[in-house]
Amino acid sequence: MNLKILRLTLHSAAPMRGDAAKLRGFFATSFNEHALLHQHVTDKLIYRYPLIQYKMLDGSPLVMGINEGAEVLKDIYDKFDEIKLGESNYTIMERGVTVKSEEFGCTEEILSYSFAMPWLALSQENYAKYVAASEEERRDLLRRILVGNILSASKGLGYVAKEHIRLDLGRMKDEICMLKGTKVTGFRGEFTTCFAIPDHMGLGKSVSRGFGAVMRLK
Repeated sequence: MNLKILRLTLHSAAPMRGDAAKLRGFFATSFNEHALLHQHVTDKLIYRYPLIQYKMLDGSPLVMGINEGAEVLKDIYDKFDEIKLGESNYTIMERGVTVKSEEFGCTEEILSYSFAMPWLALSQENYAKYVAASEEERRDLLRRILVGNILSASKGLGYVAKEHIRLDLGRMKDEICMLKGTKVTGFRGEFTTCFAIPDHMGLGKSVSRGFGAVMRLK
């Protein structure tokens, strides 16, 4: 299937200091009427794959809208002249908007990806299994979780995989990340799969906050 993808990039005179959670907070506060920006309706969390995802790449914000999320970003992308991240305000000097139709789903081609942002793969239950596992068992556990993450994203986007998703993990390196003030384990590394995923799209937990963003390797 094809997804409508809008990528909004924002540039200030100075590098913007803050994480994707603060970026998400700015948009949620400024445009509270759009539920897709913050995944809440009357204070209740919307449990579905986020159609708007926030990333901080080298000091520049990138906001990604998928399908209906792209329409929301199209409505609001020019409705602000500065952005507040934490206690700091930044004047927007330049904004870039691209809209593309991009492939998502099973493909006959083997594609390679890397995680541009840490992938939050493990739940509390899976973390206990991971710690107790051998190296080979850890690799297999992460591989199965990543296939599950792709299937979960597919379900949220209305795509049904008609065939088994083949996937192989390269070397994965773990790192400590902060999520809502708590230390969690994330992973960076590469994987190959017969599944097309648009650049910057997130897999795993907390993808709206930028985690698990993938980039296709050329």
